[in-house]
Amino acid sequence: MNIKPIKNEKDYQQALKRLELLFDAKKGTEKGDELEILSILIDKYESENFPIGMPDPIEAIKFRMEQMGMKQKDLAEVVGFKSRVSEILNKKRKLTLEMIRKISASLHIPTDVLVQEYIAE
Repeated sequence: MNIKPIKNEKDYQQALKRLELLFDAKKGTEKGDELEILSILIDKYESENFPIGMPDPIEAIKFRMEQMGMKQKDLAEVVGFKSRVSEILNKKRKLTLEMIRKISASLHIPTDVLVQEYIAE
């Protein structure tokens, strides 16, 4: 096992190639241990160099509604009036703390996504 830190793109590409070779290694073996350590190093490098930001709160709500097969009337049961849902989804009205709590609980969207600042139109 010859593992070293991933410091640049070349190291990253080499680590990915090695990971591919070790992909089916059995857990608890030397190759399995190497696979686990290499995965951690790759994840750390990707997190630092290719960060993925959080989604827009309203887009997250729309996406989750689509996943759950929900319509605006279904969300109205969570936050109140149907007209209010339309205003929220069209960014005409900001989410309140109470709405955030209810949406998070009902749609299982993390509150840290919903509390992000966004521009109402």
